[in-house]
This record gives sequence, structure tokens and C-alpha cells, in this order.
Amino acid sequence: MKSIRKPTAAHGADTEVTVELSGCRPEDAHAVFGALRTVFASDRAPDDRPREVAGARPTVWSSTFDVSEVREKAGPTRLTEPVTADVQGGYWAVARLQEGLTGAFAVQVLGTAAGDQEQEVQFRLDTRRP
Repeated sequence: MKSIRKPTAAHGADTEVTVELSGCRPEDAHAVFGALRTVFASDRAPDDRPREVAGARPTVWSSTFDVSEVREKAGPTRLTEPVTADVQGGYWAVARLQEGLTGAFAVQVLGTAAGDQEQEVQFRLDTRRP
């Protein structure tokens, strides 16, 4: 028997999105990862707080989210300053992650790079204004 995949659903690795944050304060990285963890399952534990790493290179925090299931909607989340998030995953998965971000932040797409099966998107996240 042949299985049929629905075009709006994702399966397996197609549901995972990698999010990288850099150039921001650790508390803002924690706020972004916390908001996303409210909506989606993550490889980061809730008590895994981003920390600065000493050195000449910028610190990059990374987390992977499984967007196959929405757990609950994230409420507005305050940031001390705008955060740039670099996101990579399948087209459906990245769009679903973006939906999850809009519940918590004002989201602006800064740029995209399209591949055959995946895309990279750079978002600017800021505190939502009423």
C-alpha cells in the first residue's frame, strides 16, 4: 500500500527548524527561546539559559524546534533590544515557526536564501507594540 503525504503536513526532519541567535544579550536569547519553547518542542531544557562566552568571536546560541505540533500560543514577550534570528529548515516548517514567533514578537523578514528543499530566513524580532 502506498502512503499519501498531505502537502500542508510535514514529516520527519521536515518538521525541524534550527534557530541561531547572536549579537544580542543572553536574557533576550533566553526570552526568544522561551517563547518558542512555549509553542514547540525544543532540544533546550527550560533551565538552559544562554551565557556569554569569553573570546574574540561573537557568541552564537542555537536551538532546534520541532514544529509538527503547536503546544500553545506564546503571549507577547518583552525584549531589551531587537534580536536577529537566523532560521533554517524546510519551507513549511520555517513558515510554521514564523507563525509561532508572531504571537510573541513583532517579526520582520530581513532576508531569505532559498534552496531545493530548505530555506534560510533572517528575522528581526522586537517587542510587540499595542
